[in-house]
Amino acid sequence: MKQALALSLVVGLALVGSACSQKAPAEAALTAAQTAFDAVKGDAKVYVPDQLQAVEDAFAAVKASFDGGDYAKALADATGLLDKVNGLKDASEAKRKELSATWSQLSTSMPPVVASIQTRVTELSKMRRLPRELSKENFEAAKTGLDEITQAWTAATGAMDGGDLVGAVAKAAPVKAKALEMLNLLGMPVPDSLK
Repeated sequence: MKQALALSLVVGLALVGSACSQKAPAEAALTAAQTAFDAVKGDAKVYVPDQLQAVEDAFAAVKASFDGGDYAKALADATGLLDKVNGLKDASEAKRKELSATWSQLSTSMPPVVASIQTRVTELSKMRRLPRELSKENFEAAKTGLDEITQAWTAATGAMDGGDLVGAVAKAAPVKAKALEMLNLLGMPVPDSLK
């Protein structure tokens, strides 16, 4: 009986020792992953919020394993967590680059198009009669559309000036479609930048 008790005590101490020996590495891995995550969380929240949620859920699972004393699982999962954080960083940077390229293209192409539509509407407004190929309804729609795209473009540039790249691109995207519609209404050629 004493031998069985002593043996179970030795096994129990070995298990406790084994668990304690994995606690420090698990804690270090979790801390390293958390530090890396904190560095990318802000950008990820802006550019890839759907992927951010998945990584946050993975963190919660690893922390639950750690808090529950399953240090071996926490260590294994924390190592994989760092890969997920790096993937999140890469996805965030890729989305930022994509949006920057879109904004660059729109901010270069749209102002001249809007200006040409403005010039054409001004010219047509001064005429006593509209050209035969342009109906009064289309002309009125173009004037209304010009006001809409001017306001939308102002909102987009305001968002960009405020550092909101995502908002700027979201507000500028409809301007392109509306400008194409107006060019067609007015019978104007579509510039290569909008094709």
